Order: sequence, then structure tokens, then C-alpha cells
Amino acid sequence: MFTGIVEEVGKVSSIRKGAHSAVLTVSASKVLEGVHLGDSIATNGVCLTVTSFDAQSFSADVMHETLNRSSLGALHGGSLVNLERAMAADGRFGGHIVSGHIDGTGCIRNLRVDDNAVWYTIEASADIMRYVVEKGSITIDGISLTVAKVTEDSFSVSVIPHTRAVTNLATKGVGDVVNLETDIIGKYVERLLAGGSCQSEAASASTAGGASKPSDITEEFLAKHGF
Repeated sequence: MFTGIVEEVGKVSSIRKGAHSAVLTVSASKVLEGVHLGDSIATNGVCLTVTSFDAQSFSADVMHETLNRSSLGALHGGSLVNLERAMAADGRFGGHIVSGHIDGTGCIRNLRVDDNAVWYTIEASADIMRYVVEKGSITIDGISLTVAKVTEDSFSVSVIPHTRAVTNLATKGVGDVVNLETDIIGKYVERLLAGGSCQSEAASASTAGGASKPSDITEEFLAKHGF
């Protein structure tokens, strides 16, 4: 699990592409402290497993599904990437719950300077936008940010100078593609409200008349318990 608080910006040393996969090597320093084979490092928000490392870099395999879901396949030598190690059990939770499992990508539609902040408006598909809410959390290239505005097909975030300075956001412009991970809680709530298709099918098979047992999780139940 990650928090969306970027520890450092690394640089892609190489990306070796196969037919449906790739091996990514990233130069870094901070995230290599105490690193072990098999450790998880979020790279532009994508949870990758360290398969080899030395004093200046680490390598990770990128599978077919990850290339399809994320922007990692568009990286090249010299690309800057946001890096975060998996959260330590005794660490501070500075961002929000981030799994490192990308929902998809978005495209930067507009940039607007607002005094010391910069507004980023990002266009995304309906499958992603359904989980984006005003004042909710969103992960953009591994950065935990707060959604300030939402439209039918886009959302906006206001980014402070510090965040731009310690991440790769300052290098992003209109038309650039970014990795997006929505708040995982919303997806679980939706699944619970739906009752879970597999569970419902099993219940249907064992119930006379074929009627499935309704879920005990309702909107009233969630409201009563603070959701």
C-alpha cells in the first residue's frame, strides 16, 4: 500500500520492450535505501516489483495488463517518474489509501496559473469519472491530490508550488497522458451495494424460485455508520 506522497523523482535509464511486456530500469537514490528484491515501488503511480537493483538504479518487469492500463509504455530513456516505496507500518499516513493499481489514464486538457498555484484539468473516461467526486482524493501519476472541480468528462486539481517542485508535474503540459487511480473506497462501496455478482449467483442457485438474497448493505446502513 502507498500514500501518494512522492519520495523522489527518478529518471528512466532504459526500457526494454518485448511483444507484450517490458523491463523498466530507473535511476534513483532515496527509494533504494534498504531496498530488497521483491520490494514494491510505485512508479508514476504503478506498483512495480523490484527484480534487480544496484547502488544507482532498480529494474522491474512490466506486464501486458499494466502496459494496457497505464502510460508506462510511452516512457523512454530520460523520462522523469514519480517514485514512492510501499508504506511502512509505523509511517505517517500523509496522503490517502493508494494501491498502485491504475484504473486507467487521463489527458491534461488545460493548465491555468492561479497566483502561486496551478490548476490542472484532466479529461478521463466515464469508467473513471464515476468514482471522482469533488473534495475527494485522486492519484495522478502517483501523487495524492484533492479534486477541486468535477464535470461530466473531466476534473480539476489545484497544485501548490511544493508539489510541482518535488514531483514530475512541472514537466507535464496540455495533451500529456497521466496515470489515474481513483479512491478505492468508492469502488468497494459500489460493489457492496450491488451485492457482488458471484455471491448473488451462488445465492440464486440455492434459493427456491431462483431469487437471490438481497445484500444487507444499503444506503441507510452506510449512512448510519458514517459513510
